[in-house]
Amino acid sequence: MKKLFFLAIFIILILAVALVGYGTYLNYKDEKHITKQLEKRSLQVPGYVVKKRQLQLKFEQDAVRLYSENMTDAVSLIDGRITQLLVKKNSSVKKGDTLFRVENEQIPLQIQQANSQFRRIKASVAQTANNFQRQERLMAKNATSKEKFEEAQAQYNAAKEELIEAETQLKIYSLQQEKQDVKSPIDGNVLLIYQREGSYVQPGTPLALIGDFDKLLFTMPLEEESTQYLSLGESVDLKFMENNFPKAYDTQYSAGNKGRFETFKAKLIEITPGIDKPAEIRRAIWEVDNHSHLLEPLTYNKVFITTDKSYEGLCIPFSCLADSSYDSTFVWNSETKTIEKREIKTGSDDGTYIEVFSGLKEGEIVVDD
Repeated sequence: MKKLFFLAIFIILILAVALVGYGTYLNYKDEKHITKQLEKRSLQVPGYVVKKRQLQLKFEQDAVRLYSENMTDAVSLIDGRITQLLVKKNSSVKKGDTLFRVENEQIPLQIQQANSQFRRIKASVAQTANNFQRQERLMAKNATSKEKFEEAQAQYNAAKEELIEAETQLKIYSLQQEKQDVKSPIDGNVLLIYQREGSYVQPGTPLALIGDFDKLLFTMPLEEESTQYLSLGESVDLKFMENNFPKAYDTQYSAGNKGRFETFKAKLIEITPGIDKPAEIRRAIWEVDNHSHLLEPLTYNKVFITTDKSYEGLCIPFSCLADSSYDSTFVWNSETKTIEKREIKTGSDDGTYIEVFSGLKEGEIVVDD
């Protein structure tokens, strides 16, 4: 019995060792097979060859604040009561057009008194002039005294001074009378009317706001890389994402405007510091052609700016960027036969392609998602 027991134990041990050995063999074989499969594995990914292409500068501004340099108040220069309002809101006016009539009841009386004074002194000048001339003739014949001659001369000179003073005072009152007509200080449109007929106003009181919105301005910062392609006088297209253009001054739209589909022209009129001076950030001032009268001096959100002129730059599609930070991409390394992530510096774009200033060379291949 013992022999059979030990024989059974021996057989079991032999089977256990065989099973372990077979398992080890299978595991080794599978690992070798997997390694071979991995060595043979390949993955095809789309790529883009980095190359130069024509680009148009395109900027997206979250907000643009438009302003006008031709916007000022028409003010009363005298105190008085408004007796006439000669314009309406949105009226088109020229510089010098009369907008209001402000009457001061004292001015006509002052002018009347000044006229009477002027005529009286003018007559006195004529009288003293005759007396002085007579004394001159008598003095030449030694028929009068020096005292009488000098007295006649002094009276004549004093009368002339009084006449000058009276004439000056008359001019002052006449100017005051002219100031009763409140005139437009600039060409433009009547944007706001502050006072109505019957109102009593003091000198310096604003009566109406006049503005010319045919040309509006806005400023924006530009990085050094963008300004190298811009020049003064250059034209760009503006697209505003407004569905309905708001009106702070309730100005009228011009006929033929295209609403939110309108493309506005703007001209670069100033860059500070100048392009010839080193600077990382510059301030650009643009003048917008607002002949459609859709725009007013307000802040507008989401504005797209595209230059008319194109230039050549090293570019890749947006789809080749690694993430939304625009500062990296995946590049095929022909030496190691691998794909590596690389930091790049990007610049302007046209909505499809973006310019690359550094980090890539022409002819390299980047992964295109």
